[in-house]
Amino acid sequence: SEENWVMQCKNYDCNHFSESTQVNAENVQKLTPAWSFSTGVLNGHEGAPIVVDGMMYINGPYPNNVFALDLDDPNRIVWQYKPKQDPAARSVACCDVVNRGVGYGEGKIILQQADTTLVALNAKDGKLVWSIKNGDPKLGQTNTNAPHVMKDKVITGMSGAEFGVRCWINAYNLSDGKRAWRAYSMG
Repeated sequence: SEENWVMQCKNYDCNHFSESTQVNAENVQKLTPAWSFSTGVLNGHEGAPIVVDGMMYINGPYPNNVFALDLDDPNRIVWQYKPKQDPAARSVACCDVVNRGVGYGEGKIILQQADTTLVALNAKDGKLVWSIKNGDPKLGQTNTNAPHVMKDKVITGMSGAEFGVRCWINAYNLSDGKRAWRAYSMG
């Protein structure tokens, strides 16, 4: 539905397109800001918020805090997740300490932290459901990508090729975070 935007690209076509006709060529010039929200971090924000059943989930660059806002009262933070992560991730992040967004599936918000920790949070209360290490920043591995939920899997990659890292794409079970498969990007 147009009320929900449950993945970074809107849909599997990755078209970022809303079919809503509420805003159109005749009224777009009348738009004005109605509300704003600050994550409290000044580094680059590259992830778009996602919306699921009236809740907006926003995350920011390192330290990758996640916020849940009720769109009926967006000035109230329903919950927030503040990860404790390996500070070595900051020094090996290739492209600033950005994060490209969160994913959603089966009542879970999925965050790929800069230090390679992949977490699933309960979408209702922000409690940690599961957490796995996808790599190790001390080896030059880091993550800035948005995880993608496809059916019962969470797909996420690895960064660090500029430091000689052999990168990969992993699929984890959405239910428990166990790795289902890995595909290397080269070699």
